[in-house]
Amino acid sequence: MATDLSRIRNFSIIAHIDHGKSTLADRLIQQTGGLTAREMSEQVLDNMDIEKERGITIKAQTVRLAYQAKDGLDYVLNLMDTPGHVDFAYEVSRSLAACEGALLVVDAAQGVEAQTLANVYQSIEHDHEIVPVINKIDLPAAEPEKVRKEIEDVIGIDASEAVMASAKSGIGIAEILEAIVTKIPPPKGDAAAPLKAMLVDSWYDPYLGVVILIRVIDGVLKRGQQIKFMQAGTTHLVDRVGCFRPKIEQLQELGTGEIGFITAQIKDVAQARVGDTLTDAKRPAEHALEGFKEVQPVVFCGLFPVDANDFEKLRESISKLRLNDASFSFEMETSAALGFGFRCGFLGLLHLEIIQERLTREYDLDLITTAPSVVYQIEFTHPDPAGITQIDLHNPADMPDPNKIATISEPWIQATIYVPDEYLGSILKLCQDRRGIQKNLTYVGGRAQATYELPLNEVVFDFYDRLKSLSKGYASFDYTQIGYREGDLVKMSILVNEEPVDALSMIVHRGTAEIRGRGMVERLKDLIPRHLFKIPIQAAIGGKVIARETISAMRKDVTAKCYGGDATRKKKLLEKQKKGKAKMREYGSVSIPQEAFIAALRMGDDA
Repeated sequence: MATDLSRIRNFSIIAHIDHGKSTLADRLIQQTGGLTAREMSEQVLDNMDIEKERGITIKAQTVRLAYQAKDGLDYVLNLMDTPGHVDFAYEVSRSLAACEGALLVVDAAQGVEAQTLANVYQSIEHDHEIVPVINKIDLPAAEPEKVRKEIEDVIGIDASEAVMASAKSGIGIAEILEAIVTKIPPPKGDAAAPLKAMLVDSWYDPYLGVVILIRVIDGVLKRGQQIKFMQAGTTHLVDRVGCFRPKIEQLQELGTGEIGFITAQIKDVAQARVGDTLTDAKRPAEHALEGFKEVQPVVFCGLFPVDANDFEKLRESISKLRLNDASFSFEMETSAALGFGFRCGFLGLLHLEIIQERLTREYDLDLITTAPSVVYQIEFTHPDPAGITQIDLHNPADMPDPNKIATISEPWIQATIYVPDEYLGSILKLCQDRRGIQKNLTYVGGRAQATYELPLNEVVFDFYDRLKSLSKGYASFDYTQIGYREGDLVKMSILVNEEPVDALSMIVHRGTAEIRGRGMVERLKDLIPRHLFKIPIQAAIGGKVIARETISAMRKDVTAKCYGGDATRKKKLLEKQKKGKAKMREYGSVSIPQEAFIAALRMGDDA
């Protein structure tokens, strides 16, 4: 039986990492009796170990709560626990589009952070009713009144009725539930109209196949119904309908305004794309819902097994991960130095780190990750034989002949950085060094908000780590992509013993190429062990060497057996050794240990 629309409340929780979002979700579940005290665990809605350890949400989760308000009526509360990180911004936008309101959770000790800001603006764009919650008020460093003023100054929403709470101690939970019922509006929709539902998220379950999280906008979705995905153009038969409380509960149907899940014998997550519109195959809706877009990988890198025998295991593991994450792409590639591996595309650096960690942890693989690079657009001076004038370059090793290239464009981002006053100077210098263009600098209380335009290439390396270390962990950072811009970009190759090492080649700006090259060769000099012959390590752009270091040869004391006697004998022996070394250098090969690769690729450019 469908619930009365006026009794439904769909809301999400917006918060920066570690501001208490998952803990608050736990308390709301506990308070409404979703789980008994025995069934409760920390961060109930975070399924993966990585989510719990890092305190982040990677996949959107939903839970349906039954709540009896002070007015004596029973309400159905649908909570969407959304990812908070910038890499998953599109998933967040779809989760927010499925709600009518949001709880804005701000840490009473830390105040408004960059990520909170990005997601709250998305929420405002969706015309949401926002309920401010000031969390962790029981901390010794808490300054709730200062944070209340900050919410009003920075975000521009009224925080005079902000709920004071501590999710950990259970303070203010009842007030939050009442605020959800009284302030967040019920959903709108027409139950008699043709079915129109939004696909909010999907994941692969080994027993059920692909599980699809949906929000019904109009009409009713029933078990046994033939549905059509409007963007993908495929039709499927719904064999299971239900909701999470947070345990799975099977239902006969999902009515207008409700959030739940369906399964329809779909085997591949790539078929169920986030943001797609579901409709009745026999009586379809006229128009799909707005806001759908194809998720494109932004950062690319190579993943290679440390042990070449693990290649098949890596292929299998990546294929399994792909079942659960359609935004992750991969294709096979080979490298002279690293053997067989895969070129993988990710939504961002956190996404890359999570996939890498899951492969290592869940599938017991030792991996080498090449330097992350972004997608460059290359415009040719003349069309090639196939008539192509522009290509997207994912791998620096595939760079075409520079003589054929008219322009190279790189992706740029607009970054918002929040930082306490005392660290501002070093953060501005960091942005300046990374070719940043300052757009804005404002102050809120004792903190500065800097807005910069930066090339994404400069950010993917180690920008976030440097930002955190320079600000002792206090700076917060969020970004949005703003398109491509032409740049003076060149391919920098690393040569070891005059042989190019394709895994270490990268695309850099001509202005910073020398610093990058010098940093890389200096580091490699320390990492590659000495051989019996001299090894030159060079960084080069085309035929021009821009940095060089030499690893001196190990030397056997061939004159040890000479005691006294004629000096010409010693000279003769040394001369013979010199010739032998020259010959060895000509034919000898340099073995670069895997640790050297890993360390060199982690280098960033803090040299």
